[in-house]
Amino acid sequence: MTRVKRGVISKKHHNNILNLSKGFIGRRKNNFKIAKQAVIKSLLYSYFDRKLKKRNFRSFWISYLSNFLKIYNFKYNFFISCLNIFSLKLNRKSLFFISLDFYNFIKFFSILFFYYHYI
Repeated sequence: MTRVKRGVISKKHHNNILNLSKGFIGRRKNNFKIAKQAVIKSLLYSYFDRKLKKRNFRSFWISYLSNFLKIYNFKYNFFISCLNIFSLKLNRKSLFFISLDFYNFIKFFSILFFYYHYI
């Protein structure tokens, strides 16, 4: 049988996987075969959760704006339609941060509301 000389490379590969599995519980942290499965699963979870994070933040911004506008008897869908009519390209994140600055947001929206109804 021929000699295979790749022990250094496989050791490096194993160490990379075991370094990624630090903090796992039980044999998932120090047994290569099980750690490899756990690392693959954790990387999949992290990928999907990065996508889910974007979705959750968008829904949070929308619900915040909706509740904020409800205080002043405005509806969220009316607000968004006004933005579209005046072709203001503001995303929900920027609207959220504008609304945190209370006075400027109300001033901006009252001007928008005025133009929509009287012009």
